[in-house]
Amino acid sequence: MYHLPRNTGWIEVVCGPMFSGKTEELIRRLTRAKIAKQKVSIFKPRIDDRYAKKEIVSHSRHTIESIIVDSPWEILELAKDAEVVGVDETQFLGMDIVHVVQQLADAGKRVICAGLDTDYRGLPFEPMPQLLAIAEYIDKMLAICVRCGNPAKHTQRIVDSNELVLVGEYDAYEPRCRVCFVPPPPQPPTNEQLSLTTEPKKEK
Repeated sequence: MYHLPRNTGWIEVVCGPMFSGKTEELIRRLTRAKIAKQKVSIFKPRIDDRYAKKEIVSHSRHTIESIIVDSPWEILELAKDAEVVGVDETQFLGMDIVHVVQQLADAGKRVICAGLDTDYRGLPFEPMPQLLAIAEYIDKMLAICVRCGNPAKHTQRIVDSNELVLVGEYDAYEPRCRVCFVPPPPQPPTNEQLSLTTEPKKEK
């Protein structure tokens, strides 16, 4: 078995909580590909504008130029000539990114995706579980718990918000280990959810 694939595409996923070094690892791999004179295309969702609008920026301020996309389908056309494709904050691109990444790899490209594997509730963050299932290579990064110093796999939200997507930094999130993580209290069901659980009236 070859240590690295030959004459084929493949998918790499770098996942973990915030502040674990996912973006820095993505930048490292893409930089090495550029040094090797490979054709590299790099993308990030428009929503991620915390540090820069047109660059991927790690928390330690390492940067690499990127292309902003509103839809994952844009990547297919924009990366048609690339040999290596990088995607940061993949969890913000929705379920369609799974089909896009699969098509890119099937076309013979190396695809590297970085993103959060769980959300602020500690639950799987779609579409990352699907990408993990179809990837050839997976790296789970860990941060350091700010409370006790243990390996941290959770992203603790420290502001009052129930929005699933809330872009923020140290002012809104901190890494926590399994013991120190405090999941948010369950939310009351919506009217739509209640209507689905209401028993139908029995006919007389």
